[in-house]
Amino acid sequence: MSTLKKFFKDTIIYGVASVLPRAITILLTKLKTSVFEASNYSQDTSFYIYAAYLNVILTFGLETAFFRFFSKEKEKNRVVSTSFLAVLSTVFVFSILSLSFANPISNFLNFSKPIYYKLLVYTLILDTIVVIPYAYLRASNRPIKFAFFKISNVIIYAVLNVFFLWIIPKYNIQLPELFVRYFGEAPQVTYVFFAGVIASLFTFVAMLPIIFKFRFSFDKILLNKMLRYGIPVMIAGVAYITNENLDKILIERFQGKETMGIYAACYKLGVFMTLFITAFRLGAEPFFFNHATHKDAKKNYAAILNWFVITGAIILFVIVAYLPLFAKIILGRPEYYQALQIVPIILLANLFLGIYHNLSVWYKLTDKTKYGMFFSIAGAVITIVLNVIFIPVYGYMASAWITLIAYGSMMLMSYLYSRNHYKIQYNIPKISFYILLSATMAFLSFYKFQQNYIFSTFMLIILLGIVYRKEIIPLSEEMNEKSH
Repeated sequence: MSTLKKFFKDTIIYGVASVLPRAITILLTKLKTSVFEASNYSQDTSFYIYAAYLNVILTFGLETAFFRFFSKEKEKNRVVSTSFLAVLSTVFVFSILSLSFANPISNFLNFSKPIYYKLLVYTLILDTIVVIPYAYLRASNRPIKFAFFKISNVIIYAVLNVFFLWIIPKYNIQLPELFVRYFGEAPQVTYVFFAGVIASLFTFVAMLPIIFKFRFSFDKILLNKMLRYGIPVMIAGVAYITNENLDKILIERFQGKETMGIYAACYKLGVFMTLFITAFRLGAEPFFFNHATHKDAKKNYAAILNWFVITGAIILFVIVAYLPLFAKIILGRPEYYQALQIVPIILLANLFLGIYHNLSVWYKLTDKTKYGMFFSIAGAVITIVLNVIFIPVYGYMASAWITLIAYGSMMLMSYLYSRNHYKIQYNIPKISFYILLSATMAFLSFYKFQQNYIFSTFMLIILLGIVYRKEIIPLSEEMNEKSH
């Protein structure tokens, strides 16, 4: 039990480090959707979609490979320095090529101004360089320092967003002419991207003392091993970004920028589940690797998935039951409200994705990351083919259901394959019960009793009561028996 306590403690710290920054980013959605029309908000969305793609590609899966090799190699410094120098080399080549061909690449990506792409490149350079230092902090059990860097980054970004989007227009502040001339017209969109560069620059400078402590050496053989492990993870990451974001790109192509902006804004409400999943992954990934040899490892993995599903089921119901209230907090202009019906579907899809991440322990611990690549590619194929077919007919609702189908398929494939490679006795009946219970209650609340908060609260009490009766009481009794 002490092992699980350590896991949950680290997960809480990592949760604060990931949830708080993302929560602040979500709150910025209110500011952005109040200032930007839907068509302009789609431009902001596209910027960060491309950033996500390039960030995954530039690291070659070395972040996940880092955890695997850091946990099993005796020479820890070789793992740290080799992976860092590999990423640094990639960033150097990328920066030279990207900035040399900024204009044609910008046109290809459909950016209205080359400065948008240049700001994207600057942000990516800074963010990619600190990927391994971040991983090092996690692997060496320094969650508080990790949290400090993550939270500081987003606070700087948020403050600059408030300054550029609210304070400047409100008080009619005039920026230096040279500054305005460099960024050109439409400064409100441009300055949001510039804020990201400044926040990333701060993180990079703050992490320099950690980087300078690395004893630099390069092991080509080790790098080849890490790349063989990491490249399938990278491909899976690209496929994941496709599953998560291609629908928005295709909606823009088939339905226009305004529709995409509305869909993307409401999709943000599904991020509450993503916050929980992210916090879990940050704590779970090092835990899975570090405790793989423990005698109770598989039992602990099964227990973790049970509690993950229970917590996710509660989050799903709470967000859906009180969705109009969350929408008022997160969204600005009323034009964005018309796509709220996608939120329950996206939340359930993200819960399936979280379960899939839990199940991924089997192919990561058995060094069979190619399976993760195959599952993600399968999900991406489902996303691409079905969206191309159904978006022109059914619009963004098709994309929401396709996201659910893609993540559900990946989850089922991973579970079925795990039975033959690294069998863990998951409590499937219990997991299925909580998912079905939460989903049924959530959909009933949204489609039959929307804004009837008395009914929603009553249903929430029932759900929590079931969890307390079936989970908390038996767990307390078990702990009391062990203490005696």
